[in-house]
Amino acid sequence: MALIRRGIPEHVGSTTGLIGDPDGYIPAEAIRGAWKVDDAGQLTGEFQPNARYGPPQDDFTKLFSTDHFLQWLGHDPAATIQESVTEIVDEQVPGAAVRWMKITDEPRFLTAGRRDADDPDSLIVTRAALAVAFAIGVGAPARPHEILWGVYSVAVVGLDRGEQARSRVWFDLWTGLDAAEQQLVTRIGDVDPSP
Repeated sequence: MALIRRGIPEHVGSTTGLIGDPDGYIPAEAIRGAWKVDDAGQLTGEFQPNARYGPPQDDFTKLFSTDHFLQWLGHDPAATIQESVTEIVDEQVPGAAVRWMKITDEPRFLTAGRRDADDPDSLIVTRAALAVAFAIGVGAPARPHEILWGVYSVAVVGLDRGEQARSRVWFDLWTGLDAAEQQLVTRIGDVDPSP
């Protein structure tokens, strides 16, 4: 099928009808439909509309698809990540707002701990890190709507010390998940454990 990238809803696309980088990330909801092609790659004239066409929606399904322990991010890990990303974007461009966010791949994790002296079969988690590939729609005053993609990483140390735990985040635009995963070991070590 040949995807149609024109005719994107006004709240998604630019005034030219195309999303910023037509070769970049395009949310499924921004695609009106597809023209079917035959075995030779020629258009058949049959159009198949996209039932999901409309405003892009948040999608954190892949964050939870691995069933990995995420409680160290709080009672709502998706909200924690989205709030952090929103703060980062607003710090870079005051007044900017994240309109929608999608986790685009299964996250990568790094967890470290020590044996529980009272129960040698248990591990007390002391450090954890996460890298998630994302795409976000960003709006800012007097600027066109943009779609950004990359990897958001967070590392927390001192998880066994409750309120004394320390964390740090990284917001790597235009970076692939494999490259960010390779940095998790260094990054989890870079977080100062001092209270």
